[in-house]
Amino acid sequence: MTTYTAAHWGVYEVEPSAAEGPRIRPVAGDPDPSSIGLHQLDPALNRTRVRRPAVRKSWLEHGPGARTDLRGREPFVEVDWDRALDLVAAELQRVRTRYGNAAIFGGSYGWASAGRFHHAQSQVHRFLNTIGGYVRHLNSYSLGAAHVILPHVVATMTDLQHMHTSWDVMAEHTELFVTFGGVPAKNAQMAPGGSGLHRVPEGLRRMQKAGVRFVNIGPVDDNLETGGDHEWIPARPNSDVAMMLGLAWTLVDRGLCDRAFLASHCVGFERFERYLTGTEDGIAKTPAWAEALCGVPAERIEALAVEMAGARTMLNVAWSLQRAHHGEQPFWMVITLAAMLGQIGLPGGGFGVGYGAMNTLGSPHRRLSGPRLDQGRNAVDAFIPVARIADLLLHPGETFPYDGVDRTYPDIHLVYWAGGNPYHHHQDLNRMERAWQKPDTIVVNEQCWTATAKRADVVFPATTGLERDDISYATQEGLLVATKQVVPPFAEARHDFDIFCGLAERMGVAEAFTEGRDAEAWIRHIYEDCRERWDKAGVDIPDFDTFWEKGLVDLDKDAGPVIMLSEFRSDPEANPLKTPSGKLELFSEEIESFGYADCPGHATWMAPCEWLGAEQAHAFPLHLISDQPARKLHSQLDDSAYSRKGKVGGREPLLIHPDDAVRRGIAAGDVVEVFNGRGRCLAAAVPSEDIMPGVVRMSTGAWYDPDPETGLERHGNPNVLTLDIGTSSLSQGCAAHTCLVDVRGPVNEPAPVRAFEAPELISGDDL
Repeated sequence: MTTYTAAHWGVYEVEPSAAEGPRIRPVAGDPDPSSIGLHQLDPALNRTRVRRPAVRKSWLEHGPGARTDLRGREPFVEVDWDRALDLVAAELQRVRTRYGNAAIFGGSYGWASAGRFHHAQSQVHRFLNTIGGYVRHLNSYSLGAAHVILPHVVATMTDLQHMHTSWDVMAEHTELFVTFGGVPAKNAQMAPGGSGLHRVPEGLRRMQKAGVRFVNIGPVDDNLETGGDHEWIPARPNSDVAMMLGLAWTLVDRGLCDRAFLASHCVGFERFERYLTGTEDGIAKTPAWAEALCGVPAERIEALAVEMAGARTMLNVAWSLQRAHHGEQPFWMVITLAAMLGQIGLPGGGFGVGYGAMNTLGSPHRRLSGPRLDQGRNAVDAFIPVARIADLLLHPGETFPYDGVDRTYPDIHLVYWAGGNPYHHHQDLNRMERAWQKPDTIVVNEQCWTATAKRADVVFPATTGLERDDISYATQEGLLVATKQVVPPFAEARHDFDIFCGLAERMGVAEAFTEGRDAEAWIRHIYEDCRERWDKAGVDIPDFDTFWEKGLVDLDKDAGPVIMLSEFRSDPEANPLKTPSGKLELFSEEIESFGYADCPGHATWMAPCEWLGAEQAHAFPLHLISDQPARKLHSQLDDSAYSRKGKVGGREPLLIHPDDAVRRGIAAGDVVEVFNGRGRCLAAAVPSEDIMPGVVRMSTGAWYDPDPETGLERHGNPNVLTLDIGTSSLSQGCAAHTCLVDVRGPVNEPAPVRAFEAPELISGDDL
């Protein structure tokens, strides 16, 4: 009987133990398996692991709040588990008693584990709820703007992800696929609860073979691979809305709008049209107007609009477009443009918000809610949009707008982080460093000595997904997996569940947290709960013992073609959307009523605070794109041999146009300094024609490695440069892709990278 395990990058078959230890290989039938996950057993990864509970020296000696300026700069004292658990339980009780539970921030952002029980986010939130609650976060760095704008316009982002037109339908019916920001298959190597069979590269190839024509609009061209030719239209970063408005103006001017669809399925087009034609503000959004902003010739904009109207057209926007200042606008505008074409709900037509962003989008599988751990009820009402963590810590008591309501930042004294690495996800890390000094105490459950762990006060060593049993399932991935333990826990690492059991016992809430179950009983319980829910949905799966022995449930028999919003199209009255009007809201009275100058009532072009058309471009003439990496998930497995092979001289590559490199005297492989007013980092230059002049790209994921004396980041982490502001008053999402920089070099004798080194460790026995 085959043994399986699963991770974000796919499902794996486990080869029996040999002299060199167990090995994993992709599950049979995966057409495009990801190489990332095959390196989870790389022995080199153990060099960065946390071996024992560790406490920052000043915090241990002088108590909470001691020398917070030394976080990331001083030794840790390794202690036994009982002492570490006693310390943290006492500190949690102190903060609750003195300040209340609203002084605790339950940080858990990142993909953590693909397993549904040993999922750090669920575990930490359940534990904190059993002791009275915590301040939480909403939404995600990836989709902060989309999560808030889309329910006003069409549907929640979560709902849309699960109804995207499937790849087989597009191969049969789509004639023209126009994508703003490409279809980056590197991002689609994974899914949050674990990928099933990787479908994106094969889906693109099938469409190409069927004769679909592809047009890729944006500053880079290597984010779309179809197995054949496609057209690349270079466009300035953050200018997509301007180009879409030029396309929309042409549809109106040429009489190519589907006004019947706009009247029957949409509200507010008349208000938007007054803006588009200039009746409202005196500025017609013509292709010539758009050219001045996006750099695309007016003639090509006009011709493309005609081509779109004359073919079955799918419009797509990458998630990166809404990770920018005014990031709500490109998603709203692409829906508006698709509505004007009138093809929403038709096979192969309409829009997509993120094909290629992860494996799930375009799946033919049913949406089913999988096994889940009940997190309980949070008695604390306060929350923040996830990307506002530095604001929360720096500005307690201040108000911030969010989706029509003014809210207040609580005063945080303790941060408990499990499953994630804020020093990967957050922007303007020099500002984050200042914010991170504010809490009295930071506790982290972590597998490795990441930058976050090095900046904690107490670090509990946690197990990896290969070191425990679990169940993996991501809705619409088509596989339910009995994820078996492959290797024993490293050193003294414990499961998050066991860590919280230890804390719960000390705080008198063990029964509430465990409900009398150990980990094995919980895994059985959440499976049987899932089985009961699926049975009501007409999906039959075996009992737990049979499932655990078999190891895999294939849900392919329940798959079928998917056409986004087809039922809404066929009868909008019988199948209304969940918007206030029940229709597509091209103008939103609700958003208009909020009175936000940075997010008016319809899709609008607003110049971002930093872009190539801004005054700052004279000082910092390059626009930095910080996209997702190809050889790791966020920062996970950056220390693997596979990730390191993608670096140049141990640093992250910086893609730069040859003309920009020559102008600066930079050659391939040179170590260069990328800088702006927020920070500086080193990277390795890679000249390429795949990026337009005036733009550079440095992928995220390099473990943060600042020189403690100069602040120079040595490894190539772009988030020392990115902008830490909200996308708008509506969503307060992440605006990382609004960022101007310059590059200088080559750098002689650059400082060595030390990102993967553990901090100095002192044995508690020596104190």
